[in-house]
Amino acid sequence: MSGRLWDKGGATDAAMLRYTSRDDWKLDQRLLAYDLVATRAHVRGLRRIGVLSEGELDAMERALAELVRKNDAGELVLTEADEDGHTAIEAALVSMLGDTGKKVHTGRSRNDQVLVAMRLYERDAMDELEALVVAAASALVALARREEKTPLPGYTHLQRAVPSSVGLWAGSFAEGLLDAVTIVRAARALTDRSPLGAAAGYGVNLPLDREGVARELGFSDVAWNPLGSQTSRGIVEATLLAAAWQVMAIVRRLAWDLSLFTTSEFGFVRLPDAFTTGSSIMPQKRNPDVVELMRAACSIVQGALVEVQTLVALPSGYHRDLQLTKSPVLRGLDETLATVRLLPRLVEGLRFDHERMLAAITPECFATDRAVELAASGVPFREAYRRVADEIKGLAQGDAPASLAARVSPGAPGDLRLDLLEARLGSFHARGLRSDEPSYAPEPPLTASR
Repeated sequence: MSGRLWDKGGATDAAMLRYTSRDDWKLDQRLLAYDLVATRAHVRGLRRIGVLSEGELDAMERALAELVRKNDAGELVLTEADEDGHTAIEAALVSMLGDTGKKVHTGRSRNDQVLVAMRLYERDAMDELEALVVAAASALVALARREEKTPLPGYTHLQRAVPSSVGLWAGSFAEGLLDAVTIVRAARALTDRSPLGAAAGYGVNLPLDREGVARELGFSDVAWNPLGSQTSRGIVEATLLAAAWQVMAIVRRLAWDLSLFTTSEFGFVRLPDAFTTGSSIMPQKRNPDVVELMRAACSIVQGALVEVQTLVALPSGYHRDLQLTKSPVLRGLDETLATVRLLPRLVEGLRFDHERMLAAITPECFATDRAVELAASGVPFREAYRRVADEIKGLAQGDAPASLAARVSPGAPGDLRLDLLEARLGSFHARGLRSDEPSYAPEPPLTASR
């Protein structure tokens, strides 16, 4: 048997093969476990419609179990000669089972084979991302509780604006991440329909048990229209990356703030020592490399998203362009998962200099409070605004804790409604997150550490 599933004889240009295969065989190493699971479900479906005998199915299942064992042990290693994981699996089955192995591809194409492997991988990746984002949000809510009333300058245009609090600051990121979980879940739903049985996009002249195969693989439904299933490739992936970008946009803003707040000029926050690096020449340096790379990670995800979006500008049916969506999808989701995985421990280890933050809330920060007080006493707000603007240089230093306590509009520092964020967290856990996820409980109050 030829090593290539599509080979029909005749010489093939070696340079052309390298160009078309590219690094697909390397990427497929990560997808082999999913491809093997889907292949097992496929051959069981073939048995149910009489394409395979009971003996052939038994032989196939034993062979596939051995391939799974070898893959788990790191012994099933793809090479450039394999072209892709699908070819390697079929070649291994033919080597082990002879003619029985040659029946494995009945009723399927590499098109739906790669689709189902990607959907299984993507489903797992989105489940992991959801769990990690909820864990990060939990850590931020715990921080908001711990430092609920700790004064922190609020900024607009990077200029001091009004007294704020660490509780409001941390809670803003927690709420943003919980909003992102909604997007992650919606994107994950697109991965939950089985494409197996779509073949090359037009079905096959066999009564495939697509529903049974879908159930065995844990899908909630079948992607029924084979052409629609095929042309979803890339569109679904762009949606997943867009959901990942939503998460990373929140992370980027948090990383930006920490990059500023840890500078000597601000001096509000110290990162945990384990999350800093040193300079190769300056002995005194502790560098916030991790938050700088977290800040940059959003660009990697956004680049992957744009790459996929431009690749899928195609007519219906399969086109080899779609092969090139695999790399950015893996790259973008990998970057997101690696980044969010670090967030809870980073957040838990933050140490705030209470005195430094309080000292940065200078008299002009209380101008808005003063204007609102005048408005509450009956002065039209625009007149109060102008009166305070004329008195800015003469404003006395205010009481930051009192300012926070007085800011009682719902969600403001005096009424953060953290209980609502905690309820949202509880609802996410109640709706099916795994019980073995890490949870991040509030730590005891911290003292200034600078």
